[in-house]
Amino acid sequence: MISLREKQNKAFDSLKDKLGIKNKMQSPKIEKVVLNSGTGSFKDKTKAKIVESRLERITGQKTSLRLAKKSIATFKLREGDPVGYQVTLRGKRMFDFLNKLVYIALPRTKDFRGLSARGIDDMGNFTIAIKENSVFPENTDEELKDIFGMSVTIVTSLKDKQSAKTFFEYLGFPFKKEEEAKKGKR
Repeated sequence: MISLREKQNKAFDSLKDKLGIKNKMQSPKIEKVVLNSGTGSFKDKTKAKIVESRLERITGQKTSLRLAKKSIATFKLREGDPVGYQVTLRGKRMFDFLNKLVYIALPRTKDFRGLSARGIDDMGNFTIAIKENSVFPENTDEELKDIFGMSVTIVTSLKDKQSAKTFFEYLGFPFKKEEEAKKGKR
């Protein structure tokens, strides 16, 4: 199994014709990975602490508490209330997490048929929604009563959607086949 860091280092030689890059400094790179998990439904502070501790265990890094920017009366939310946790990964921890995500967590996902390419935005960033934190190996069977979801955003140096999809396919991210993606739109 080749790590994603090694694949990224060899990306220039493999993708220079497909992406139209001439200089090695233009080679595509993953800059950072951001994990977000909301605690909106967990008004109980002990459950919010569970989300915090599990995110820290999954990423190996301390989380950052996110507060509400403005009050919304419909949701009984006040400015300054805690609404979620965020972790930003760079360097070695980022590649360790991505290897774990691609090679271990995604194949363990229930009914997994591939990632949707619609998660790639126009700026070349890729957002993956994970419904259950239990797909990561750091969680034990006793902890399955408090399951939460998270979003993983992979920020790249690429500037458009098509070149980002080519780069992620080269790295080995499992995308859905084109026919299956078209069937899902119906």
